[in-house]
Amino acid sequence: MISFTGMGRLASITVIAGSLALGAVSAKAQDVPAEHLQSAREAISALGVTNRFDAILPSIMDRLTAQLIQAYPNLQDVISVKVEEEALKLAARRADLEREAALVYAKAFTAEELNQITAFYGSETGKKLLKDGPIATRELLKAADIWTAGIARDLEQQANAALLAQVQAEQPAAAEAPKP
Repeated sequence: MISFTGMGRLASITVIAGSLALGAVSAKAQDVPAEHLQSAREAISALGVTNRFDAILPSIMDRLTAQLIQAYPNLQDVISVKVEEEALKLAARRADLEREAALVYAKAFTAEELNQITAFYGSETGKKLLKDGPIATRELLKAADIWTAGIARDLEQQANAALLAQVQAEQPAAAEAPKP
């Protein structure tokens, strides 16, 4: 299998290649001013929106390596080296995703909004929100589940009690009514 050193090298090359290619503007982005795209790139960087995609190529590489080794176990060392070499060649394409992300954000937000996003998420508070926000959201969802269960329980109990009281109030009136 591929060593962690190889994976670290791949990740480093991917980040460097992506950073170098960020300056290029795609043909699709020509209708968006360069300053606007730069603001979008800075916001994307502050938000870390494409970071989750960093593991895609290494993951594909690992799956392919395992698949090929299963098919050709006697070529394990060669497979690992060749798959890693080819993956490193593809690492530069990570910049394509950055350009597309910048274009998406540039079309969704004004340059001023992107600058404000960058300022906030580049601040310590913004970084903390990115780091701890998912934890707070998870805890909030747990609290909301408990609250929902309590509301559902109380509504059921109170509605049943009100219905029972209504039925009991109507029963004596029905018993006192004259029979035809």
